Amino acid sequence: MPTQSLQGCIHGVFPSRCPPCPKLDDVTLVVWLRVFLVLLAFLLPPGSAYSNGLPDFTELVEKNAPAVVNISTVYRGKSRLERYHLPDNVPIPEEGPLGDLFRRFFDGEEELAPEEVESLGSGFIISPDGYILTNHHVVDGADEILVRLNNRDAYEAKLVGSDEASDIALLKVEASNLPVVKIGDSRKLKIGAWVLAIGSPFGFESTVTAGIVSAKGRSLPSENYVPYIQTDVAINPGNSGGPLFNMDGEVVGVNSQIFSRSGGFMGLSFAVPIELAMNVVRQIRDQGHVSRGYLGVLRCPPWRAKRRRVVPGSREATRDTRRAEGAKGDPKGASERGVQSYGRPVCSRNELAMLWRNAG
Repeated sequence: MPTQSLQGCIHGVFPSRCPPCPKLDDVTLVVWLRVFLVLLAFLLPPGSAYSNGLPDFTELVEKNAPAVVNISTVYRGKSRLERYHLPDNVPIPEEGPLGDLFRRFFDGEEELAPEEVESLGSGFIISPDGYILTNHHVVDGADEILVRLNNRDAYEAKLVGSDEASDIALLKVEASNLPVVKIGDSRKLKIGAWVLAIGSPFGFESTVTAGIVSAKGRSLPSENYVPYIQTDVAINPGNSGGPLFNMDGEVVGVNSQIFSRSGGFMGLSFAVPIELAMNVVRQIRDQGHVSRGYLGVLRCPPWRAKRRRVVPGSREATRDTRRAEGAKGDPKGASERGVQSYGRPVCSRNELAMLWRNAG
């Protein structure tokens, strides 16, 4: 009895009820298998780029690395010769060969040649005509700012403006047709989502590190309104000012700070949300400075809210019970209504300050 390459369907069960099944040779089977694999590839979600459950960042890095820059700054300060002091009862010789030597080391001050101190940071290009976003502390007080691109092109940058409160600065280089990043929306980030950073830690340019979002809306002791994005992405000195990307290749934050007891990375990194950063950039470009309002309200903690007959644990714990000292306006008009933003209760002092100071 001749052997078939592939005998179809259910002949073995209901041979009398099924018409003869066509024979498939090996070549036809291979062709259909290839068609199936091609269709399967098209059915996979685009941009998923996951292998064995882990993300593949290669395409994201290749597309966005050219828009991330290395920033070198130079500080020129005057150094002074260290002085020593003689006891009051020991006079400095007025004459003789040792007089000048004693006066040089024990009397007055002598300025030395200017001392140059270099610092490194990161940034990213937000417009083809040369606007670059970075951290305020990267360029604060710098006498010279040099921007180096991924292709080794270097430009001297001008500081357009900066804002210390948000730690955001805007630079400008004289160039055109530069690669730019795509601005995303950090409000769509979910805790646990993969994120990626590109920067120059310790001067190692175009270094890529990845991690997940650990928390959102995080406040730091030194900041009272910036709702930081907390991640476990490895951030070290030199990464400051660099972009934080989501898996769609969009910038969702500006890497700004780390929590460390040693000066190096310890698993706690903080990024400024890109919406706040771009708001600062717009104000710097439009009016040359950043304007913020002052809201004369104080936070009412739950124990005090209970005394005021507010339901314990209620989201109305934040209340403008009275105007803060020094607030503008008539203190007699103090309100005791719950504070809301676009109809949503404001639940914390930091959230209230962030919403107010970044309004508009």
